[in-house]
Amino acid sequence: MSTVVSELIDRFSDQFGEGRTLAHVHAPARSEIAGNHTDHEGGHVVAGALDVSIEGVAALNGTMTARVASAGYEPFELDLSDLAPREDEKVSTAGLVRGMAAELAATGREVQGFDLVMTSDIPGGSGLSSSAALELAVGRVMETLWPGSPVTPTAMAQSAQRSENFYFGKPCGLMDQLSEALGGIAHIDFADPANPVSEKLDFDFADKGYALCLAYMGTDHSVSTADYAAVPGEMQAVAAEFGCTRLCEVPAERFDERVSELRAKLGDRPVLRALHYYIENRLVVERFEALRTGDIDTFLDLTRRSGASSGMYLQNVSCGGNDQPAMVALALAEHLLGDAGAVRIHGGGFGGSIQAFVPLDMVDFFVRGMDGWLGEGNCRTYRIASEGAYAQWL
Repeated sequence: MSTVVSELIDRFSDQFGEGRTLAHVHAPARSEIAGNHTDHEGGHVVAGALDVSIEGVAALNGTMTARVASAGYEPFELDLSDLAPREDEKVSTAGLVRGMAAELAATGREVQGFDLVMTSDIPGGSGLSSSAALELAVGRVMETLWPGSPVTPTAMAQSAQRSENFYFGKPCGLMDQLSEALGGIAHIDFADPANPVSEKLDFDFADKGYALCLAYMGTDHSVSTADYAAVPGEMQAVAAEFGCTRLCEVPAERFDERVSELRAKLGDRPVLRALHYYIENRLVVERFEALRTGDIDTFLDLTRRSGASSGMYLQNVSCGGNDQPAMVALALAEHLLGDAGAVRIHGGGFGGSIQAFVPLDMVDFFVRGMDGWLGEGNCRTYRIASEGAYAQWL
């Protein structure tokens, strides 16, 4: 038993008492390796689970109340007898817990109250999708505590996505939840949202002489929810002009034929974001093939092109104005690396984190330099974690 789990058991006893059978839950963070804002349009992504996670222990409590205590946050209680979405729980952990309870109830399980204590070493607001990890942790706890049939990683990820969409109030694709549910590094095709196709790859960047680094800007990206929501909104406005709901349903050739018309009707930014989708979707497939064949130089070159497309066409690096933390971080990273490695915006963008693939012999220099500018501990290396979200009895 790990030290973290032992400490959680002690915290559980202090908070909720002893004498019950406990379950342990693990849910990793994720890194988007390739595919910036392609998932919600039915495109391709490559994502990897990371070696930072939410850990927790839980037990039934014989009531209809969920009691949740997470390190660093105020504990709260939730009445599970009513699982309808609530406006006053939007953008809250309580909303995510209620949403996952509704999802697990829909699998035929009997809803029961439980106590849960959690801790996390996922940097908050870093773009590593701690919200998806929380959804999956809570979902796997309920799956384990409430008797019923096993829930597949894909089905659990879809439940988590719906909870975030309808209970938390944030539009999102499925990449975060599915990559964290699967574990490892995976190429995922979201053309059929009900049945996304995934392929896992055994790959370690260190074997090719590089480290995966993420630098966190220290900003609260929750203030950019509207900016984030505008990205799929504008892409899907373009798709709607073709009678479609997502850009994966619109062949690039048809889009090309109507660029002038679309610019006149929708403006330039939706068209630029649609162009990014077509460019990035192709680059995802090419990058996964480069990883599959071990061609790290091609992967890095394609990653640089992806980063340029995000900055220029997707425009999720900066919203303009004087406050541009992500753009500054990208420039500083390139300043340190020169022609080595590759850097790009990471995840949803708008100030969460940037991603860098750094030669192993430059890692200490790179991390020290970025921390000097962004703050101690804001840049670190990560490894791909093989296990996805799970819960098991202790």
